Amino acid sequence: MDYESERTRKLGCWNGPEDLIPNIKAWTSSKPTPDFEPPADYCNFLIDIGFGKDCPKDARDYWVKEIQANYKGDDGRKRIRMAAVNLAERDGLHGRLVYVKCPVLWLHGTADAVYSVANAEEEIKMFVNSPDARLETVEGGQHFLSFSHPKEVDTALIKFVGKYGK
Repeated sequence: MDYESERTRKLGCWNGPEDLIPNIKAWTSSKPTPDFEPPADYCNFLIDIGFGKDCPKDARDYWVKEIQANYKGDDGRKRIRMAAVNLAERDGLHGRLVYVKCPVLWLHGTADAVYSVANAEEEIKMFVNSPDARLETVEGGQHFLSFSHPKEVDTALIKFVGKYGK
């Protein structure tokens, strides 16, 4: 719910700006770049933080190809650069959480490389007007939790929707 702040880094979250600014600078160009393709190391960085460093080789190979195909050429360079800018410079939501008045189920993987469980434990408490704001951790879960632990996510969501989806 926070931006990539000093507070989140102290809680063991990633340092998005530090990780992304070199790429943002490298992808800044006033001249067309028709041959642009994101480097495999950046694709693997995205895969590592989302799917985990132990992402199966077939999934990793698939996503490297997909990322490179999606962000090919000058338009692709501009889009991937803007996505990186968004992650590095986005604002936080803390000031808006008081307006959340519905139930909140926060599923969080213990192996999330981007945001720590400690951060989630602090931020779930900020839903002060929610009738039921709960954090459930999933052991070994990655940042892309529905990929690493689809059964746990499905089970929790079905239970949550069953309780509140009337």
